[in-house]
Amino acid sequence: MIKYLIIDDEHIAHDIIKGYCDLLPNMQLMKNCYDALEAFEYLNANEVDLIFLDLNMPKLKGFEFLRTLPFPPKVIVTTAYKEYAIEGYELSISDYLLKPFSFERFMKAVNKALSVNTVKSPLSVNEGDNNVAKSIFLRSNKKHTQVVVDTIQCIEAAGNYTKVITTEETITVREKISELLVNLDNEDFIQVHKSFAVSKKHIKSIEGNRIYIGGQVVPIGKIYKMNIIQLLK
Repeated sequence: MIKYLIIDDEHIAHDIIKGYCDLLPNMQLMKNCYDALEAFEYLNANEVDLIFLDLNMPKLKGFEFLRTLPFPPKVIVTTAYKEYAIEGYELSISDYLLKPFSFERFMKAVNKALSVNTVKSPLSVNEGDNNVAKSIFLRSNKKHTQVVVDTIQCIEAAGNYTKVITTEETITVREKISELLVNLDNEDFIQVHKSFAVSKKHIKSIEGNRIYIGGQVVPIGKIYKMNIIQLLK
């Protein structure tokens, strides 16, 4: 379960963010904070995984608040002011959302934040087990599926769509392969063709210009051959 906090002085912003989070699985709102001091008091006694942070608030501005936290959780900035984006990334925020933002853009930001976070996986964690696995939300056919990253074998571009092939199923999402790879760890995945990326750990064998992975045979493109050479070193 991803525990999150909303920090914003506008009630409507709380309603929009909570409404979006309610459409995603495993998201639990811990508290609505309407200024940074209220959030600071809450975080002194509690832990969360993710903060949705407004910038222009009374008493203490968003980034001023963020600098007071010795070990901040993942932060997604939600603001109407685009001029502070560079400062935000210098503070290692996960993403910067400009109001008003769509649900698709919101989901991409959450994916980005959680792709470097760890959450318990019902596919790989037994009761009482302390192991954790990375997961990512994928949108397909108007529903959102949480997929454990370790189960993804390969990714195949199909026009404006991308097929995500896992050990359990194939999920088709309306997103370009380049956009999807941004949310995946480069240490785990390698692009081997303009239309294919594969999980290094799922590669069964490499023969000539082909990669055998699960039940798939993936071609190796000429300009990506150096990636394979580096992998085999």
